[in-house]
Amino acid sequence: MRTFFKLVFLLIVAAALWVAWAIYLPVRLSEPKFVLLHPGWTTRHIVRELKANGIIRSESAFLGMHVLRGEKTLKAGEYKFEGSENALRVRDRLTHGDIYAREVTVPEGYNMFDIAQAIEQAGLTTSADFLNAARNDMFLIKDIDPHATSLEGYLFPDTYSFTRTMSSHDIATAMVRRFRQETKGLNLTDNVHAVVTMASIVEKETAVGAERPEVASVYYNRLKLHMALAADPSVIYAALLNNRYRGTIHQSDLQFDSPYNTYKFPGLPPGPIANPGRAAIDAALHPADTQYLYFVADAQGHHRFARTLDEHNHNVATYRHALAAAQ
Repeated sequence: MRTFFKLVFLLIVAAALWVAWAIYLPVRLSEPKFVLLHPGWTTRHIVRELKANGIIRSESAFLGMHVLRGEKTLKAGEYKFEGSENALRVRDRLTHGDIYAREVTVPEGYNMFDIAQAIEQAGLTTSADFLNAARNDMFLIKDIDPHATSLEGYLFPDTYSFTRTMSSHDIATAMVRRFRQETKGLNLTDNVHAVVTMASIVEKETAVGAERPEVASVYYNRLKLHMALAADPSVIYAALLNNRYRGTIHQSDLQFDSPYNTYKFPGLPPGPIANPGRAAIDAALHPADTQYLYFVADAQGHHRFARTLDEHNHNVATYRHALAAAQ
């Protein structure tokens, strides 16, 4: 009998040690590990994935502990594990949905190709998949821009937190929603398509906020005179759309037969060429009252504006001289 009790005691001690090892003793990770738990997975599938990634020591111990603690839902998503965490802590994080979010910064002036690349680099989805959403989810903006052929112009620049369980459609929807929020106070009601198209050109032409209304005035003045806008960023966009951009503008690009080529075709391009921020949209809505028809960089991060071609040529010569002197 004494031997039997000793055996029982040893079994209890062994079981307690095993539980302590499997549940309470932290697992130490030498480097951060990301684990993606897909929506629709069963509890057993999730636990199996945790074990396969070395996050927990025992599937059966984790399942038993989970049942005893109430069997709350283990939430899908991507989780980041680092340092030391025991099974109790892991289970608490999964029941609370402590999902890892990946930050994506979209600067003003990024086009959909730039955004797609940034999203792919963040490990959220492929560039091709996001571009597919940007080109096909026009229903997201149909009420404000029925003429849109893509979401270009409406993927608002900002810093976002996205999760890997979000689809490209979800990501695009969040960016369009931000556009609506940020432009709500700008009275952007009439001819939204033209305003956002102009704002996208203004955004690409200057990073100096104070100059945006003047840049806008140049293009509006050209439109009134039926002059070609001759905006280099639109030429680049035409090349991007046709997979022919080589990092710089060539003479063949200036002659390329695309409605986005504002050197060859007068008027605004068919749609936005990038995604403008609030200041550029405001400038497109409220351009400066000028007679300027030209502008050129001044080698100091700003622009020189001109009313006549002679004045513009002088500014160009001054710019080139400043560049030569700097070199």
